[in-house]
This record gives sequence, structure tokens and C-alpha cells, in this order.
Amino acid sequence: MTSTVTGLPDRYRPLDQVGGDEPTPTGVIRSWRAKDRVLNRDVAIRVHTPGGPAAHAWIARALTAGGLATPALAMVYDAAEGSEDVDAPGSAAYVVNEWIDGETLADRLQRGPLPEREARTVIRRLAEGVAEAHRVGLAVGGLTPEHVVLRPNGLVGLRAVPAATGTVQGDITALGGLLEACLGGAQAVEAAGRGPRRGVGVPPDLAALVRRARSTEPGQGLSSVAAMVSLLNERPRTSPSSSLSSSDRGESENWLRRLRTQQDAGAPATEQADLPAAPAAAPIASEPPAPTVSVDAPVRLDPHTFPPVPLPVRPVPQTGPAYVAAEPWTSTSDDLDAVLHDEGWSDAGYRSQPYTDTGSTDLAETEEPGARRRVAFIGVSVLALAVVIALAWWIGTNVLTVADSVDERQGSTPPAGSSSSAQSSSASAQPGAPIAIVSADVYDPQGDGEPENDREVPLSYDNDPSTSWSTLEYRGSPAFGNLKDGVGILYDLGSDQNIAGVTLTTTTPGIAVDVRTGEDPKGDLDSYAVGASGKVDGTTDLTFDKPAKARFVLVWVTGLVPSEGGFQGNLAEVVVHAAR
Repeated sequence: MTSTVTGLPDRYRPLDQVGGDEPTPTGVIRSWRAKDRVLNRDVAIRVHTPGGPAAHAWIARALTAGGLATPALAMVYDAAEGSEDVDAPGSAAYVVNEWIDGETLADRLQRGPLPEREARTVIRRLAEGVAEAHRVGLAVGGLTPEHVVLRPNGLVGLRAVPAATGTVQGDITALGGLLEACLGGAQAVEAAGRGPRRGVGVPPDLAALVRRARSTEPGQGLSSVAAMVSLLNERPRTSPSSSLSSSDRGESENWLRRLRTQQDAGAPATEQADLPAAPAAAPIASEPPAPTVSVDAPVRLDPHTFPPVPLPVRPVPQTGPAYVAAEPWTSTSDDLDAVLHDEGWSDAGYRSQPYTDTGSTDLAETEEPGARRRVAFIGVSVLALAVVIALAWWIGTNVLTVADSVDERQGSTPPAGSSSSAQSSSASAQPGAPIAIVSADVYDPQGDGEPENDREVPLSYDNDPSTSWSTLEYRGSPAFGNLKDGVGILYDLGSDQNIAGVTLTTTTPGIAVDVRTGEDPKGDLDSYAVGASGKVDGTTDLTFDKPAKARFVLVWVTGLVPSEGGFQGNLAEVVVHAAR
């Protein structure tokens, strides 16, 4: 119905009243769909009666909400406190919100509950917006099915932001009620507060989340809306334990609990041995420990395990005046003690004659010069190897190249087969006839399960450039709102084909794409090799550097262009070319 509201600026013309009256501790709020005469757009305008100081708290909350930019909450365009004199121009207290088109959640639930995946997506996206409001200190309020709108592009929006009053805990409880309503349909809305019913198709994790959101017991409820977002992001985990009966799972949990208790209390090994045996972990492969040599006791080595090894020559460091001669040796004795002492060999592998020590020798001081020599020896070896490699490279790139150029001087007869090879290489990069596309599907491995206009996919290869498949509309960034790396369409050619490239047509010029090929329709993105990349302006040919043999062609859109409400892209026609 059309209504007239006094006290509003001439800029806003109310059209239809929407929703019922919203009573507040200081008055009543009424909502209209209105026309902004200046910007020529529809807006939602809410008027608080009376104005003036009675609406001060509500207007202050609206000004806080004006700093938010999230698709889940209606944006605040304007707000004024007004005055108590209802007959004075501009006396009304009002808040102007973004008008959100779409079906309200209450109307949608009249047709029945939402599927599990859709319920998760709706509540998660709404909770993300509420969490953003909580981050700036604003409790949103007004989280009811009548105010939640399902946008045509798959997003979710909340009208009437903010409500007259609200609390953080109230928002958590209300989100739990909305999740219950999504799972139970209109009957759950009518029986709000009784908790989710145990019915077929209600996942246990979502039922538990509803109970936690509604719980008022200390330590049982959710700590924040951000925690709810995190739980909704998680997918139910499947593991071998999920097939166990409830009694088996309870026994396993009790065993783990007793084990942790006894470990924390430092229980003796004999007590822990009475517990049921846990499954044995697979042995970890590792290298055998290196043999250690004790200084106090002789060590005997098996010559079959430790064969004779020639050791390098190195002079033995010393502090006394005696000279020590060094010579190489090879270990052949089974008795290492005899080798080290009876035969007069030092532990570093040098045979030495006794010498007179004039002072105490520090082990670190005697080893340090030898370590430096080893480092120097290794460095010289590496340097020599580098010189050899550099010399070989120089010879290969200069001498041999010159020799080849002499052999292939102009006017000489080319080797047999070289001409045909060059011609085939050049021909292999040339696009040929179009290849028929058998079928195609949306490829969205990083998506949240929301359909990406799946029904429009056949329009991208129907030989009609006036029809197209388009992505959803994303806000904030042409890189899919920084939500994922891209989305694409996977085309099935029916069998392996030699592919030279594709011709792409779009009505959103400037989109960025990768053309990939692969064999597994269920493979991850890395399993598809990139054949060509670029931007599509109108009709663009993307040719591979070399032909690729594959059955599936993935046109992966990586960058969008500005649209009316954000960023979007489309594919009007896709033609795959065979290699000649």
C-alpha cells in the first residue's frame, strides 16, 4: 500500500510499507520501500516515532553500521535523528538502507526446508556479515526469517540494519534459530525454541550447533559468531572410526580418557600396561645409528661390515718440538685397539713416531687446523669442478656452434629429413577444424557448493553468440571477491584429440582466462596443463605453443570485469580447434 510519511526530506518518496511495526523501548519503527529522487534508485527507509532524543541511541547504532561494507548486511546510506516536533520539516528520525531484491527466507521456508548444503551456505554467509558487525562493536539485532532475503545471485542479505536494540548473545541465539528454521522449514519457525527435531536428513553436527547457539549454560554455548562461521565452514569428517557402533566409540573414548589421565598423573608402567592395547603404529624407516667408539674400551669391527677404506694423508698437529711424519694406510685388522695402539697409528689415520710433548695439548686446538685444511681441500675441489664445467660450457656454446654454422652455411644441402621436420613442427601449431563438444559442466573446485549458473553451461557452445554462461556476481574485487582463484567450464570432447587451441567469445570484454587440458574429469586444478592464457576481448583466439593430446578442455576464468552490482564474466561461445 502507498503511504505518506511526514517529516521526511523531499529527496525520499515512500512507495509501499513493508513488514509490520517494530516496537522499541522508546517508540515504534515503521519501514517503507521508497524512491531516492536524487539517485533514482529504490531504498528502504525506516522511520522512528517519535524523533529527537528518543531515537538518539538507534541513530548512533545506524551511524556505526554505516562503516560496514558486507553483502550480508544492507548498507546504511543516510540517517538523521530529527526532532520531537512531527509537523516541522525534517523532524522525523529515519535510517535509509540499501533495498535488497529477492525472496525472504520466511517465504522460501513455506515451500519446505532447505537442503543441508544450502542451509549451511545461507547461515554461514549471514553469520560472516554479523561477525564483521561485531568486530566494530555493533550488535545487529532483527535476525528473523522476515528480514533475511535470498538474493537472485545466490547471496544473502539482511534488511533493517540495525534493529533498534541488540546484543551479541542475542545475535548468536537468533542465528541458531535461523539455522533450525532452514533445516525444519515453516514448522520449525512456528515451533521456535523447542530445539531441532531429530528427523531424517538433519546432520548431527548442525543439530549440535543449534543447541550450542541456543544454550545459556556456562561453557556450553558458542563464544562468538566467528566460531559459528568456522564450524559451518568445516565439512563432516569421515574416517574408519565413523563406522563403529556407539558402544565401540564410547569404549575407545573412555580408553583414551583413562590413558591421558594416567599419563598426566605419571602412572607406573605396570598400571598403564593394564589398559587395552592401542593399535600399533607403523614403524618409521630410518637410517641405522652410526657406530660410536669408546675411548675407555677397545672396539672391534667386523671386516665384512666395515671393509678396508683408504684414508687421506694429513700431518698430525702437535705442540712439542718433535717432527711427525705422515703416510697413508689402509685398515686391515679386526682389532681396532691394536690398530690404534700396538701398530702406532693415530685415531686420525696417520702413522706417527713418538714425540716429546712439552705441554698440555687441547683437543680442540689440535683438531682445528685439520678442519681448516679439509674445508680448504673441499673448496679447491669445488672450484676446480666449476672451472671444468664452465670450460665445457664455453666449448659447447662457442666452438661447436661455430662448427655447426660452418656445416650449415648458406647454399649447402640440408640434412635429409630436416625440411620435413621443420614443416611438421610449424604445421602442428596451426589450428584446424573445430572439434565437436560432447558435454560440459561447471568446474569449481574452490567453491562453497553454491551453484554457478550450472543450467546455462550449454549456452556457451550452442553456436549462438547471443546466449552465454555467466559467473555469479562478486563484490569487492575482480579476483572473485578474493574468495577463490577462479571458476570455469570443463568441456568433454568424447575421446582423446590433438588440440591446437580455442576460440572464445564473450560479451564481457576484458575477462582473463587460462585454457587447460587434461584426462581426469575429477582431477584437481594442477592436473590440467596450461596450454594458453590471456584476456578475451569480444572474440579471441588462444593458440597453444604446441599441440596437446587430451579429452577434456578446461576454460578457467581467472579475472572478472566490472558489472552493475560488482564483478562478473561470461562465455558466449567456445570453439575447440584440432591441430593440423
